[in-house]
Amino acid sequence: MLAEIAALRFGLGARPGELRESAGDSRGWLRAQIRGPVNLAVAADLAPSAQILNAFLAAREQRKQAKRSGNDADLLTAFKEAYLPHYRAQVLVRAQSAAVTRRPFGERLVHFWSNHFAVSADKGLVTGIAGALENEAIRPHVCGHFADLLFAVEKHPAMIGFLDNQASVGPASPAARCMSRRDDKREPGINENLAREIMELHTLGVNGGYSQADVTSFAKVLTGWSIGGMHGHVRGGDPGRFYFRDNAHEPGSQTVLGRGFSQAGIEQGEAVLRSLAQHPSTAHFLADKLARHFVADDPPPALVDHLAHAYRQSDGHLPAVYDALIDDDLAWATPAQKYKTPQELVFSTLRAFDVQPREPQEALHSFDFLGQRQYTPGSPAGWPDTARSWDGSDALMHRVLWAARMGERFETGHDPVTLCREALGHYARPETITALQRAASGSQALALLIMSPEFQRR
Repeated sequence: MLAEIAALRFGLGARPGELRESAGDSRGWLRAQIRGPVNLAVAADLAPSAQILNAFLAAREQRKQAKRSGNDADLLTAFKEAYLPHYRAQVLVRAQSAAVTRRPFGERLVHFWSNHFAVSADKGLVTGIAGALENEAIRPHVCGHFADLLFAVEKHPAMIGFLDNQASVGPASPAARCMSRRDDKREPGINENLAREIMELHTLGVNGGYSQADVTSFAKVLTGWSIGGMHGHVRGGDPGRFYFRDNAHEPGSQTVLGRGFSQAGIEQGEAVLRSLAQHPSTAHFLADKLARHFVADDPPPALVDHLAHAYRQSDGHLPAVYDALIDDDLAWATPAQKYKTPQELVFSTLRAFDVQPREPQEALHSFDFLGQRQYTPGSPAGWPDTARSWDGSDALMHRVLWAARMGERFETGHDPVTLCREALGHYARPETITALQRAASGSQALALLIMSPEFQRR
């Protein structure tokens, strides 16, 4: 069963031949996938976030000017048409990569961290660059140190813009004094969103030992972390790129988690991030999330402790944590306990059928229909990772209907029983094989395969 667990639980679902490929040394097969950046070529044909955001900011300024003249209807349509294609292209490329990658464990880790550092394309500023955060900040660092991953994500314009830190101004900063002298109607002040989410969701966890005073102090530290190319009182910097606005930064030392940080400028925020990455609460919080994602909704405490220990011992070197996960027999327990999210169901189906979407709408429709529209989690906490969030009766009916559509679409060229054995190996139950053989049609058999208990879990 090791090959099945490696491909189905740690990977994204088996493609034809993958179970045989991973059978000889399943643990070694996984380790080979977590060395170096993961599938950077995915983004080769996508526009970079700076280019996309620069166009967005220019279009938004045009729309503001047009709105003043009462002639913004056509411009709004053009604005959406120019920005949304980037989102669609990012969703398509993500699905294509998941369908064909030879490093499915690495790709799953990219998806895990993208959900951990969640932003939503539902927010206008983020719509065209949500996927860029994944490709530019997460892929290059998913197999490095957590501190480097944290730095890259928190400085990415998608995260800055999603949590509105670009407008955060220190009350005692030069920018605040300047605004006061001009009698500016905008009240300068700090925005605590980014600081709070970094502590609560990205590092320490909600029970990680921080206080509201820590959040406020950290928010002051992060004043000035902004996006270049903005207009008005937040102008300056290279358009569409991270920009540290020194004149908006709150001067002076700050105390976070009982430790004083007296560094100047951007170095102060970097020092706090580095300290958070090294905190024992961060080690436990990340270990718990990884164990829950890969093993069970209620992960074994011993496994969580093992991963947290590996994190602390390696100074947050993520491959060391992944190695600990691979090495621990608790992670290989059977039967499969994780109920697939809609995203996981789509990706594993594509891999089982050995197909990939060719047009954005193909990918978009499946995710929308199943209730997990890509890059649009309902909150900064990301998509839920437990069965109770996905196994309701309405969600189950949508899965049945989607499975029927997939069966009809891919009936030609697939023998259901052969496909079942290639996709599930020893996981395939005799009852499922019998049901496939007795199905009224090939399309019905494929739908039955997708909806079988062993295909719905990993």
